[in-house]
Amino acid sequence: MQRVCSTTGQVCGTIIWESKRVKNWSDGWIEKLKEDQREAKADIAVLVSTVLPRGITGIHQQNGVWIADYTLAIGLATALRHGLMEIAAAKTSMEGRSEKLEMLYDYLSGPQFRQQIEAIVDAFVSMSKDLDQERRAMEKIWAKREKQIEKVVKNTSRMYGSLQGIVGSTLPELKTLELKALNSVEDR
Repeated sequence: MQRVCSTTGQVCGTIIWESKRVKNWSDGWIEKLKEDQREAKADIAVLVSTVLPRGITGIHQQNGVWIADYTLAIGLATALRHGLMEIAAAKTSMEGRSEKLEMLYDYLSGPQFRQQIEAIVDAFVSMSKDLDQERRAMEKIWAKREKQIEKVVKNTSRMYGSLQGIVGSTLPELKTLELKALNSVEDR
């Protein structure tokens, strides 16, 4: 349970969180979490999982439950927390005023609130994609560099071996190449 409080300490709402580290998705988790949400009287239910429902990536809402992968959980938490604080502030400012209640309903059911949440979530999804793309690019560069280094060491060892065969024992011994040669023979 996450109790969201304003800067003055006023409770703005609660979020019930559940996490799953599994290999297969189960639709039964949604109904179970909704039951837990009702029992806990939580405002929002969130399921964070290593596996998402088929066809879903990133963040999704299904039957009133937010679903997210672990990489986007903090972004979703930030967005939901912000939303609860905005709602609480609106509720506080309209106590005893039915017209403000109407305004709050219009705000929550209107496109502005949805667009604000989507904008926050979209920013985190975009950042996550960029990070993954950068990681793949760097791994490709590192793999290429590793192969180049292996090739240089291998060719240097071969050249040293050829020189040793020609010159004989008068060639100064290079312990680093000798060890590499022994290790590569043992690895085969």
